[in-house]
Amino acid sequence: MIVELSFIFFFSLASLYLLRKVAKIIGLVDKPNLRKQHQGVIPLVGGIAVFITLAQYIYNRPDTIPYSNLFLASIAVLTIVGAIDDRFDISFKIRLVIQTLLTLFMMYFTGLELNSIGNILGLGSMEFGMLAPVITVLAVLGAINAFNMVDGIDGLLGGLSIVTFTSIGIILSMQGQSELAMLCVVIVVAMLPYVLMNLGMFGRKRRVFMGDAGSMMIGFTVIWLLLNSSQVKGEFLMRPVTALWLIALPLMDMAAIMYRRIKRGRSPFRPDRDHLHHICQRVGLSQWQTLLVICGLASLFASIGIIGEVFVIPEYVMFVGFVICFSTYNI
Repeated sequence: MIVELSFIFFFSLASLYLLRKVAKIIGLVDKPNLRKQHQGVIPLVGGIAVFITLAQYIYNRPDTIPYSNLFLASIAVLTIVGAIDDRFDISFKIRLVIQTLLTLFMMYFTGLELNSIGNILGLGSMEFGMLAPVITVLAVLGAINAFNMVDGIDGLLGGLSIVTFTSIGIILSMQGQSELAMLCVVIVVAMLPYVLMNLGMFGRKRRVFMGDAGSMMIGFTVIWLLLNSSQVKGEFLMRPVTALWLIALPLMDMAAIMYRRIKRGRSPFRPDRDHLHHICQRVGLSQWQTLLVICGLASLFASIGIIGEVFVIPEYVMFVGFVICFSTYNI
């Protein structure tokens, strides 16, 4: 395992170094502006490198994840669309249409839907019935864009992704799903070179950004794993309420920011500087302190989810706790 994970790490690292050069040639770079305060042009290749690394792993082990070919095709489309968006800044409406179509393909070919949210009210399992397809589309779009929106400071998207995939991997491992748990470990290891380069650990001149190509691919992978773990009949690997806790912070930040934008009469997809990391920095925290606080908070939420799953804390108790945290976050 150590040898294989070492190969994953250096494969991802080599991909980043190669893609950096290509990105500068084709203009796939992020330039500073009024909203983006970084210095110099930064290659937007982190997501592409992670995708390539993940794709070669799954291609060589197709039994690692259910419907591996469809999954690979889906994240390939999202990575390509994201890269095009990074380069040419396409309309968010186009992105939403493509994300919706991919979700419909997923449901049609796999039969995977968000059918139940469990016994969150203490009155028995709540089923969506005929509304399941609509709820599934909204859930997938929510997950994809939650991780897309949270990418605001160096290391944040990488850090939150590592927290989420580590948490999912822990639960899958406890349920005896060694291959899926290993996939989560592979994703984390593939992310590490990006995080290190994003934070400037290999020199500020070698920094890279994840880009929409990566954030959309990560969000889709997260929701794919959560749906497969909590919605497959006869193989419930975790309760739906646990999934909420594992991605609590990206979900809360997305909901809060969209609510504030709509309240001000603005588009919920229009960028601004009201995300949690902006708020932390406005109260005086440095970038590193902000990164540690937010990732620490995400780890706390994920830990609550894992503890609730391990000790089988009633779903309604877990849900009430989530609602209290969610409401407090949105005050």
